[in-house]
Amino acid sequence: MDRKKELKEQYKQMRPEMGIFQVKSKVSNKILLDTSQNLKGYINRTRFQLNAGSHPNVELQREWKEEGEDSFIIEILEILEYDKDESKTDYKEELEVMKYVWKEKLTKENVEFY
Repeated sequence: MDRKKELKEQYKQMRPEMGIFQVKSKVSNKILLDTSQNLKGYINRTRFQLNAGSHPNVELQREWKEEGEDSFIIEILEILEYDKDESKTDYKEELEVMKYVWKEKLTKENVEFY
C-alpha cells in the first residue's frame, strides 16, 4: 500500500511544461495561438484532432485537410515558469495574459489568426 501512496505523491509533484504554442500555416501564414498547463499533451491533442478531422477551428481544420500536415509548423513560443510557491496549481490567468501579449505582438507584425 505504501508504494501506491508513493506513486500518487510522485504524480502530484509532476510539473509538465506550460505556456503558449502556435499552429502556423506555411501556405497562408495564418496562426492559431493556444495555451495549456500541459503543452506536450495539448499539442498532441491538437495534432490528433486535426488529423482526425475533429478540430473545433473549422478554418484551420479545412486548410489542414487540403494542404496536409507537412504544410504546418507546430511550435512552442514561450514557457511559463512555475511559481516558487508550490501551493499554486492554477495558472489559467497567467496563460491568458501570455496569450494576449503574444497576440498583440504578432498583430503588430501583420499576422492573421485563425
